[in-house]
Amino acid sequence: MTLTIQFYTLLAMIGMGSCFGAALDTYNRFLKRTKRRAWFVFLNDFLFWVVQGLIIFYVLFLINEGEFRFYLFLALLCGFSAYQALLKKSYHKILEAFITSVIATAKFMRKSFQLLIYQPIKWLVTGIVFLIFGIGKVLFSIVKWIIRLIFITLKVILRPFFWIFLYFWNKLPNAVTKNVGKFYNEITGIFIKMKKFIKVIVVKWRSKKI
Repeated sequence: MTLTIQFYTLLAMIGMGSCFGAALDTYNRFLKRTKRRAWFVFLNDFLFWVVQGLIIFYVLFLINEGEFRFYLFLALLCGFSAYQALLKKSYHKILEAFITSVIATAKFMRKSFQLLIYQPIKWLVTGIVFLIFGIGKVLFSIVKWIIRLIFITLKVILRPFFWIFLYFWNKLPNAVTKNVGKFYNEITGIFIKMKKFIKVIVVKWRSKKI
């Protein structure tokens, strides 16, 4: 490994030490250890250290094909110490400003979505539903009125025929009217018995179902 590569490797490890310090502060900022369970913190810590180790090794592999020496470990510590002494406060301010701006942007986008897209669609759908119900109500009233008009018309038209029927009915012999009335009563009795039978079956079926 030439001196140039060693120098680049040293600078890269110092930079990675500073990046590790920034990543650690960012990780702790979002993790909130006091509000998490112990197993969750342990799992995330393990994954964080594995990812950071892989990133450092990947950078080292790009520079000197993964050759690690003891002074590179010291370079990582120097970079981390430099971050803690010189960059930590500034990075915290930048991080908090970034988080605040992201939250403000997200709230603005949510409010914009509600005002420009969600609310208009909501009112449009509500208006269409009310319009459909209104039209349906009007159509139902019209159909109801037409049916009532038809019944009234049929009643007026058929009334003379009913009077004629009553006239001839009263002219029939009593024996005929009695037989017809008896037949009508028998038919009515059969329908009543069928209705009671069906009602009993329905009650039994419901009791078994429950």
